[in-house]
Amino acid sequence: MPPYLYFVVSAVFHYLGPALAVLLFARIDALGVAWLRILTAAVVFAVWRRPRLIPSRLLIAWGAVLAAMNSVFYLAIDRLPLGTVAAIEFLPVIVLAAVAARTRRNVLALVAAAGGVALLSDVRLVAEPLGFVFAAVNAVLFALYIVLGHRVARSSVVPGIDGLALSMMIAALMALPFGVGPALPAFTDPALLAAAAGVGLCSSVIPYVADQLAMARLARGTYALMVSLLPAVATVIGVIVLAQVPSPAEIAGVLLVVAGVALGSPPREDMA
Repeated sequence: MPPYLYFVVSAVFHYLGPALAVLLFARIDALGVAWLRILTAAVVFAVWRRPRLIPSRLLIAWGAVLAAMNSVFYLAIDRLPLGTVAAIEFLPVIVLAAVAARTRRNVLALVAAAGGVALLSDVRLVAEPLGFVFAAVNAVLFALYIVLGHRVARSSVVPGIDGLALSMMIAALMALPFGVGPALPAFTDPALLAAAAGVGLCSSVIPYVADQLAMARLARGTYALMVSLLPAVATVIGVIVLAQVPSPAEIAGVLLVVAGVALGSPPREDMA
């Protein structure tokens, strides 16, 4: 299977799962759904991979990031459209690229992305300021997820999916104090628990496995360039699944972020 197809699978399920999760928020609190998502993934990976329990600071750090990122991401999409949260996710990545390589291309990328987020903020900030706080925290954690995910994918200690399995088990334990209480309604309703487990499969198992397979086979620059499509994918899924039809200003904001991420990716000669 070509590595690009792994990325396509990851991109679709990365936001399809959260879109389905939004539909559960009427029955289960966002933190409860987030924990059930992490728990489902941890159980699936533990049964499937049966990873060796190897102490690793890298895996512990990635587990902490996964726990926090999933939790604040769900708190953000509980308040803001999926496409808006997805667009904000990429601002720290572009800022870091601009600081690391102060080229005209990176400056243009930062200006485009900042302009896109400014448009989105102008539309939504007044109505949902707390949603933007959660989205901003999620953005920082998403940048850490990509950095640590690449290290795990190419680690010689616990590489790829086995490393992901251990990190997800760590994440489930770390998110337990905040998620188990809000998740209790699901344990008295088998249909609701099955739906939450389905969200976990769509959100954390399928896309994260596809991410690891793509990261291990694609150069970081190539992967970063393809990631620029994620805000647009999230916007389309938000329209189809949640009927979150964006305004013209929001569409322009998402497109500016997509352009910024694409410009901020390493040039083609660095992608080999």
